[in-house]
Formats: sequence, C-alpha cells, structure tokens
Amino acid sequence: MTSARRTIGALVHELAGTLDPGMGAGARREARDIVAALLDVARLWPIGHADDGADDALVARAREAVERRRRGMPLAYAVGRAAFRQLTLDVDERVLIPRPETELLVDLVLAATRGRGGLAIDVGTGSGALALALASEGQFDRVIGTDVSSDALHVAAANARRLVPDIGRRVEFRQGSYLAPVEGLSARAVVSNPPYISYAEALSLPASVRGWEPAVALLAGDDGLAATTAIVAGAAAILEPGGVLALEADSRRAATAAALVAADGRYGDIAVRPDLTGRDRFIVAIRRTRS
Repeated sequence: MTSARRTIGALVHELAGTLDPGMGAGARREARDIVAALLDVARLWPIGHADDGADDALVARAREAVERRRRGMPLAYAVGRAAFRQLTLDVDERVLIPRPETELLVDLVLAATRGRGGLAIDVGTGSGALALALASEGQFDRVIGTDVSSDALHVAAANARRLVPDIGRRVEFRQGSYLAPVEGLSARAVVSNPPYISYAEALSLPASVRGWEPAVALLAGDDGLAATTAIVAGAAAILEPGGVLALEADSRRAATAAALVAADGRYGDIAVRPDLTGRDRFIVAIRRTRS
C-alpha cells in the first residue's frame, strides 16, 4: 500500500504497532490520539473515519510523533499541540503543557469579574493559554501576558497570531519578572499558574515532566512559594478596588498560599477552591478598597 492510498485506519494500525508493544490496547488508543491531535479533531474521530485517506504529510508527521513518544517525549510535545478550553495551542519544550485543572482558573476569573471589562493580566503566561482563553471568553478590553522567558513569549505570540484575529488584537505579551512589565497599570484581574514545586521535590516529579518541561515554569524557592509570594505582593499594587486575584497552587500548600494572601492585608473575600478531583488547588481573593 502506498502512502497516497493509505487510510486513517491503516495509519492508526501502523502507529500502534510502532509504539511500545507492552502498552497493549493503550497503543491503539494513543495512536488514535496522535492522529486526532495532528488533525485537530475529536479523539474518537479516527474511529468513525477509518476509511478516509491519510495524505503523505499526515503520515510523515504521525511517524515523527511516534518516534518522539518512543523517546519518552510527552504526547503534547510529540504532536506539538495541546487543548485548553476552546483553544488548540501550539506547544513545545519552551513552555509548560497546559493542564485540564488550570482551565478552572478561567471560570473563577470570569465569575468574579462578571463581564465588567478592564484589563486582565496573566503572570507567567507560557504558551499564552490563560491570556488567550480570557480574551476569547471574557469581556476584558485588554489582556496582557507576562513571562520572564523570551522563548515562552515567542510561543505565546505565535498562538495569538494563529488564533482568531479578534483575540490576537486584544492580547499583548511583555517580557519580565512577574508583574514588573505591567508596573503602573490598573487591572481588573490578575491570574497566574506560577511555578510551585520546591527544588527539593524536583526529583520526585514524573520523568515525563522532569525531563522535558521547563524548570523555570515548574520550580520555585522558599518551599515552592517564592513565586506565589511575589505575585501576591505585586498584584496588590496593580489591582483596582474590587479586582480579583486568582492563583493556582500545589494542593499540599493551598492553605499556606491562602494564608500568604491574608497576611498581605490588602485582600478580602479570600477563598480556596477545589480542582476537578476535589483537591484544594486555587486561591481567589478580592482587592480591598485602597486606603
């Protein structure tokens, strides 16, 4: 069979055979996931379209993705894409892979701001996932994503250009540490999924994370709380009265992170919210009226 006449079903069968034989039925599921991700379709699409043709370009990309997976590369990096809410983002080793639990941060911010416009700031934007989701789904007049990594900002900017033009025009990316790039601005919302793993815990991370994802987006000093502490302090100077601060945290340290917010003294209505598994994961707080 030539690649020109190869079907989706035959491609899935080939990829499954190339993946680790010890995966069993999981190899076929992963092969389908690879094809679906490359085509940006639903995960089960390859089943219903098994007789559709698979062109040479798709076959080549799928084979390359399988070889990357065989080297241990995470699936999102292997296919170069990750889903985040309604968006499909391009990702690679320069940025953290967006996680499903982080999607809830968008809901928390939208619920707290109630479509009142203004500026939203995503600190440590990485691939641009939170910034682009807020621009896509919210009523903010403007969204700014900051990151210390110029490599990450290149990925984020490329995602903005590729997505709906109306989104791209409302989003800006700035390089710098935490909130330094937006000093002097006034924001309705500050949101962040900061690095929150301690350096001592780095070796306990799964190999698929430890060996591939950028350490700057994962690890923080002060028992994993250094980045959170800096953002809490910096956001209070930028948030307008009634503005919302929404942070993701390590579930083991969510209460400690909430205590940091309370100790600052400039926030009220501080709440810890659970993730999809019921674990404490997010801290939401409202900026008090300025003195």
